[in-house]
Amino acid sequence: MLSVVIETKNDEEALARTLASLVGGAVEGVVREVIVCDIGSTDQTQRVADHAGCHYVGQGGIAAGIRQARSEWILLLEPGARLVDGWTDEVSSHTGRHTIAARFSQAKAGRPPFLSRLFGRRRPLTEGLVISKRQAVSLAAKASDAEALAKGVATKRLDAEIWVAPLKR
Repeated sequence: MLSVVIETKNDEEALARTLASLVGGAVEGVVREVIVCDIGSTDQTQRVADHAGCHYVGQGGIAAGIRQARSEWILLLEPGARLVDGWTDEVSSHTGRHTIAARFSQAKAGRPPFLSRLFGRRRPLTEGLVISKRQAVSLAAKASDAEALAKGVATKRLDAEIWVAPLKR
């Protein structure tokens, strides 16, 4: 089973889209819990999290959310990212066989042009991150936020796709 942790700030609409893509995983028993780590929202983020049945963490950031996770594996996502149907089988298979962290593949239809991928700024959580709780706790102790935690983590590529969260303006 998997704990999903999402760090957010003023992302109520994007959070709702991400949570909707997790419903299938919850129904199948792969998603055990969703923890929303809010870092100072002034919109209705907490209300969205509460209505969706998420555990809401209002202080302590990503480190507090990871410490509270009850599963051995954690899926870190950006608000607005959407997992493509069929992701649960691949993640279940990976967590049952491996100890290394993993990232999703960007959905083919949503990939930016080649040169943008090559030279553009890449956010560390663009493709999500499936990571063991033990490794996440260790990294979170030194990281200021979810992106800092995900930066530089060695990963395997999953055969499952993610629609990347749009850039914040």
